[in-house]
Amino acid sequence: MAFAESMARTSRTDSTFFPAISAVMALVVFTGFSRSFFLKPVFHAPPELSVLMIVHGLVFTSWMAVLIAQTGLVAANRRNTHRKLGTAGIGIAAAMLLFGPWLAIDALQRGFSPIAGLPPSVFFVVPVFDMVTFAVLIAAGFVYRAQSAWHKRFMILATASILGAAIARFPFDFIANGGPPVFFGLTDLFIVAVALYDYATLRRIHPATLWAGGTIVFLQAFRLWLGGTEQWQAFAALFSG
Repeated sequence: MAFAESMARTSRTDSTFFPAISAVMALVVFTGFSRSFFLKPVFHAPPELSVLMIVHGLVFTSWMAVLIAQTGLVAANRRNTHRKLGTAGIGIAAAMLLFGPWLAIDALQRGFSPIAGLPPSVFFVVPVFDMVTFAVLIAAGFVYRAQSAWHKRFMILATASILGAAIARFPFDFIANGGPPVFFGLTDLFIVAVALYDYATLRRIHPATLWAGGTIVFLQAFRLWLGGTEQWQAFAALFSG
């Protein structure tokens, strides 16, 4: 009886926490890209949006919309609809894995870096490994789709892993001056939030949170090292046009 009651409480709190953290992520994306994408006509910020930029933005925005819808459907116990929409989600994730690297290469060829003083060839490692991390965690979420607690954590943290692009564009000097270590650290607050939620509801950190969070942090640290190496510069040169 005690176990059943505990599971019921966890289900109720999941129905609040996961939609809420999805909404916060969507707010982060909107805030970060408001000047350059969502509210660009208001701010008149350069550069002009290319077709690739627009499609990329629409695809990634669609992912956020699906994430909010999916967490809401689970909270409303509409699991059949959740599974059907999951098929569309897989298609959107696949499109992200196409357009994410494509835009990263485009930015490299344009000589664009959102961080002042950070060469485009060095910054190139950030979006590339964003997509690597996202792909690994989405794949894990798909594999564990029948195990709800694992699945939802992998999907939430997969989304958290790509929020650095939005956070890097927040109009705060400490982010612009701090570069990747700062916006990676801010991104990792979502890992902390999930871990704290786990401990509050389960009295332990769920293994999916540990695995996903560990993957994100490891690949963040790895790319901070890799971006400055001669090997990465040689790799980036292959795409610099």
